[in-house]
Amino acid sequence: MTALRTGGLILAGGRSARFGSEKAVAKLHGRALLAWGLAALTPICQAVAVSARRGSGADALALALGRQVLADDPSHTAGPLAGVAAGLAWAAKSGFDLLVTFPCDTPLIGACEIDALIAAVGDAPAAYALTPDGPHGLCAVWRTSAAAALSARLNAGDHPPVRSLLGELRAVAAHFDDARPFRNINTPADLAMIQSEVTVASPLA
Repeated sequence: MTALRTGGLILAGGRSARFGSEKAVAKLHGRALLAWGLAALTPICQAVAVSARRGSGADALALALGRQVLADDPSHTAGPLAGVAAGLAWAAKSGFDLLVTFPCDTPLIGACEIDALIAAVGDAPAAYALTPDGPHGLCAVWRTSAAAALSARLNAGDHPPVRSLLGELRAVAAHFDDARPFRNINTPADLAMIQSEVTVASPLA
């Protein structure tokens, strides 16, 4: 069986309202959260891009790290799925079969979790992480063939909940017994807690 060509996308286009500053450039053990995500995806994916707003800190950092930055299609309804749609369009144009996505504020996702998501997708249009804490819909692997359906929804002025879209696509759940790798950082207190618990040095991006 021919190996599927896989691209990666870090979602870093959010406003970080609860955090109080841009999360993508916040530091965990001396390295930006964005760099943690890039380090996880780079050994697995043929190319990794970043979804970010033009002129943002994430945009500047991604460019400094030599990564392509994808802006949302202005005709799409704003929200995280607009970033996924931009990533799927890029991945399809690049000749990839799959696109791995996760938010920049989930720095503990590693190769084990990414490999498990890719293995879970099978013939389904997408696979997403499901832990005892619930579903993590943006921690997912998407077939690039899903690009047209998602783009059509967003072009129509709709931005469905991520969980709803995954249900419509008949995405499959990849079950993880340990929820810790999928913990996301919403506040400075969350970052401080993870900082105190994670003792390993940040990987290189």
